[in-house]
Amino acid sequence: MNTNTDNSTTTNGTGQNENPHGYESGAKTQTAYFAGGCFWGVERYFQGVDGVTDTQVGYAQSRKENPSYEEVCSGATDAAETVRVTYDPKRVTLRTLTLLFLDVIDPFSVDRQGNDTGRQYRTAMFYLDEVQKAIYDKALQQLAAREGREAAVIVEPLRNFYPAEGYHQDYLDKNPGGYCHISVAKLMNVGKRQRYIESIWRLDPEQYAVTQEAATERPFANKYDQNFEPGIYVDVVSGEPLFLSTDKFDAGCGWPAFSKPIDGSSLTEHRDTRLPGRPRIEIRTADTQIHLGHVFDDGPRDRGGLRYCMNSASLRFVPREKMEAQGYGKYLPLLDKAQ
Repeated sequence: MNTNTDNSTTTNGTGQNENPHGYESGAKTQTAYFAGGCFWGVERYFQGVDGVTDTQVGYAQSRKENPSYEEVCSGATDAAETVRVTYDPKRVTLRTLTLLFLDVIDPFSVDRQGNDTGRQYRTAMFYLDEVQKAIYDKALQQLAAREGREAAVIVEPLRNFYPAEGYHQDYLDKNPGGYCHISVAKLMNVGKRQRYIESIWRLDPEQYAVTQEAATERPFANKYDQNFEPGIYVDVVSGEPLFLSTDKFDAGCGWPAFSKPIDGSSLTEHRDTRLPGRPRIEIRTADTQIHLGHVFDDGPRDRGGLRYCMNSASLRFVPREKMEAQGYGKYLPLLDKAQ
């Protein structure tokens, strides 16, 4: 996928990009530049995005022309390890690339990602024109609104970009066991993450904390604990059907409780040892992998004995009268039969 045949800089000697809109000659592609710590992992991550046609690692914003890796590491060049991402805008937008980038890094860390520290590992999005800048700024504004604090990600014009040495290009493909500050799970899951990143970005702070960070909402003070209307409960991110209202019961625990899912294959189980001395079974969705809650064996015996204790923030309830209009009509017979 990645040819890395362009060994020239991106500037014309004055610090201005020769092709400000990022179009490759004769092709309908655009380019974007992301600095997110060690460029090995960031490059491999973007290679998993549908619509990315090429990547190249290099050094942006360097005070020295064509610096070496050793010079960059010394701090003398002020360069940032950066990945140039070439993409087909008909298949993936810059907005999506931006959200995926902010999703995989620690956007609040200064001059550090993972175990790598130093000015060369600062996080930044270097723009080629005002259109790109506006997209980056909007995403950071949304992030700040959700998190209640400003990110440390720099947004500034790209001054130059010098390709890194050949052994750095596609490094993790050539060295599968090489160090990477991005987890293998995130590298392998980026294609699926791409499908849902916009929905994830629209989550409110509590929904994000619960679904993405495995937080737990307050008991008895959540949306669906005492909701017993007929209907269906779906994944708040993807809309996938998860539970029927007829399998919901009042467990007295303060969270929505269900005796069983609609389809067991829609859920995955994971051992959770975060509470000392109290191992639990965490429940996530198989598709989006959002955190739902936990399953316990203290449920009603006449219903199978299980209690799926879920967070309201991970669910969206669709009332029976709206199920057909929202695409859940085929589940109406199951709901009516159970009632």
